[in-house]
Amino acid sequence: MAASMSATPEVQRPDILALGEAMIEFNQSVKDEPNYLQGFGGDTSNFCIAAARQGARTGFVSAVGADHFGRLLVDLWEREQVDTSLVRVDPHASTGVYFVSHGPEGHAFDYLRAGSAASRYAPQDLPLEAIAAARVIHLSGISLAISLSACDAALAAIAHARANGVRVSFDTNLRLKLWPLARARAVMLEAIRQTDICLPSWDDVTELTGLTGRDEIVDFLLSHGPGVVALKLGKQGSYIATPNERRVVPGQLVDAVDATGAGDCFGGAFIARIVAGDDPFAAARYANVAAALSTQGYGAVAPIPSRETVEQLLAD
Repeated sequence: MAASMSATPEVQRPDILALGEAMIEFNQSVKDEPNYLQGFGGDTSNFCIAAARQGARTGFVSAVGADHFGRLLVDLWEREQVDTSLVRVDPHASTGVYFVSHGPEGHAFDYLRAGSAASRYAPQDLPLEAIAAARVIHLSGISLAISLSACDAALAAIAHARANGVRVSFDTNLRLKLWPLARARAVMLEAIRQTDICLPSWDDVTELTGLTGRDEIVDFLLSHGPGVVALKLGKQGSYIATPNERRVVPGQLVDAVDATGAGDCFGGAFIARIVAGDDPFAAARYANVAAALSTQGYGAVAPIPSRETVEQLLAD
């Protein structure tokens, strides 16, 4: 018997996949008091949710523990309309946790992530078909740093994406608690060579390259492979560079209370707008506003704005 043409609608695959570790966050709610609000974090998860809130179809590639915290993360992604079909549940490992404390010098992080489910992720776990079908795959320095097997998986994902014409987005996100600077430099440079869109933060990239000039930095990065560099400058906005044009895109001034995850929000909003068809400069203008708005609340995820909120501020 012939199959019905109206049976099951085609499943829409994510346009943007992010690979890395998500964690449960405990964020100090009042400075100098031992009270913590439970939230969610992990740079690539924050990125994925930020992109989804801007209207992009996203999916997360990772592993969580078979524990309460892992279930909370999967529930979060489902609420945020992030595809969870590529998230493995590891019955032999826990979900990572981190704490954010606030002091005179800003926010400080303490992690409980050694041996986490995501750190056990390996190349054989990669969803190769889904990667090949995406439009962009996003990774970060943390995706590479959490373990040797996770690093191998990240580099294999990049190679597979490139072989299938999928663009690679990479955020440096240097965390020297996870690996020594010499290894970070070597591995990240290899990743950057295969990156189409590089999203470095100022502190990260000056440490990685030893350079301190804006144009020196983007010249260095562009010469190693990316076609777009979006250098994040905090309150000042971002410095956007292509081989043919570069300029500062000013930031949006707001009354900030917590910058946790603002760079991840910028990246997710930026890539969402690139996938939607914006040029890098228009995408940066949008992403600057999204990132600024995300600093007006506590935690990495809860304050990420919706597309409607960002567009309203842009219109005003």
